Amino acid sequence: MAAARMRGLGVRSLRGRSSCGQPLPCRYVSSSSSSPSSSRLSRSLNARASSSASQATQKTNVLVVGGGGREHALAWRLRQAPSAADVFVCPGNAGTADDGMATPAPLSDADFDAVAAFCEERDVQLVVVGPEAPLVAGLADHLRERNIRVFGPSAAAAKLEGSKAFMKDLCAEMGIPTAAFQTFSDPESAKKYVVDLNSPVVVKTDGLAAGKGVLMCETVDEALDAIDAIMVDEQFGAEAGSTIVVEALLRGEELSFFALCDGKTAIPFASAQDHKRLLDGDEGPNTGGMGAYSPAPIATPEMESAIMKDLVLPTVDGMAKRGCPFTGVLFAGIMVVDGKPMLLEHNVRFGDPECEALMLRYQGDLVEVLMRAADGELDKLDDDQVSGPNAWNSGTAMTVVLAANGYPGSYAKGTRIAGLSEAEQTTPPDGCVKIFHAGTSEGAAPGEFAANGGRVLAVTAMRDNVRDAAASAYEAVGKVQWDDMVYRKDIGFRAMQ
Repeated sequence: MAAARMRGLGVRSLRGRSSCGQPLPCRYVSSSSSSPSSSRLSRSLNARASSSASQATQKTNVLVVGGGGREHALAWRLRQAPSAADVFVCPGNAGTADDGMATPAPLSDADFDAVAAFCEERDVQLVVVGPEAPLVAGLADHLRERNIRVFGPSAAAAKLEGSKAFMKDLCAEMGIPTAAFQTFSDPESAKKYVVDLNSPVVVKTDGLAAGKGVLMCETVDEALDAIDAIMVDEQFGAEAGSTIVVEALLRGEELSFFALCDGKTAIPFASAQDHKRLLDGDEGPNTGGMGAYSPAPIATPEMESAIMKDLVLPTVDGMAKRGCPFTGVLFAGIMVVDGKPMLLEHNVRFGDPECEALMLRYQGDLVEVLMRAADGELDKLDDDQVSGPNAWNSGTAMTVVLAANGYPGSYAKGTRIAGLSEAEQTTPPDGCVKIFHAGTSEGAAPGEFAANGGRVLAVTAMRDNVRDAAASAYEAVGKVQWDDMVYRKDIGFRAMQ
């Protein structure tokens, strides 16, 4: 099997943007290593008469599937692409509607036939799937069967996230560095293993658990409790916890790394660092993510090169070898141990809240690039698109998540939120602030919203450096009027130590 090809990425700058979209001094950070030999792995592409090259010169209707902060950020950035026409969001939220993006309500992202029919009716030429659940369930396959171009992996390829056991087996097969592990379908066998091992472990649900099915255990008693919580009490669902992965607990610095893939070519896209724990100082329970910043200082060119060579490219090759080539964004969760990247997990979509920070920094034509990926043509990007200076803002973007009191447990809905327009006007001369909505609905009065989820808002600021980005983000947070909100006050602390 030939090796997957790796390329750097740069794309054209945008024009006529709002304050957060204005072209600012930019840089591109890519791998400095030489590219491995290329391959021509065959794959089935969309049966469309026109190529993505010709489509890129036209205005393209886009549908973003999902209703969280990630999808708001993607739709916001896609709408600013020179090649974008109408951008729809399904199901969207109050923030996407407030931004003027059409929401095809009452369309459900779980109704695949309805999504496909909407695309055909509105001449949607690109579908970007945000969350993992529809991908694991096969939405991308369903759309491709209807000759609708989609950025996102097939259900078979989405098993990289849908099954942690599948991902770990692929690591073993392809020699991808990861923590030592064992897989169990019986709780008693798992308990015997952790007792005999007698060292810190991580216990993970095999299936999807909304980013919360990873339990870090310093002691044997904690590991036994985690096994019971997942497999006996079924706290994350019977299906997700029917099988577990128990792996050695790695210590180091975590890193989120994103690469665009088209089945045969992989392009390094961006880095970020997430904050999973609810409370300051990385205390409290795991959440879907309480904040992030991009780029990650630890992601040096040398580190990116090692990640591509040791983690990303073997994954792309391994998936092709298994007959399920990966198309979409590959999100590698990494622990850097003694200067070397170790794979914690693969996700098959943009991270949330990492995506909010990424989209504020990104300045290229995202429509064109994602169409190239969907059509298997990342290797046809022009050199100026690969190495151009206008792809990324040179500063730092930081996201602070505002969650409902009680999250990740039970929380109230319908509480009043105001002051968001004033918060977004926190605009320093070297940056901007943008608030992306996640769990919101329309409020009782103009300019007001209501909380409708656990993670509700993603306050995102971009400045020249991480300290200034943090200052602007928290200044904006201070203007949000919401009595029920909770948030971390130390996002970015690793980069500021």
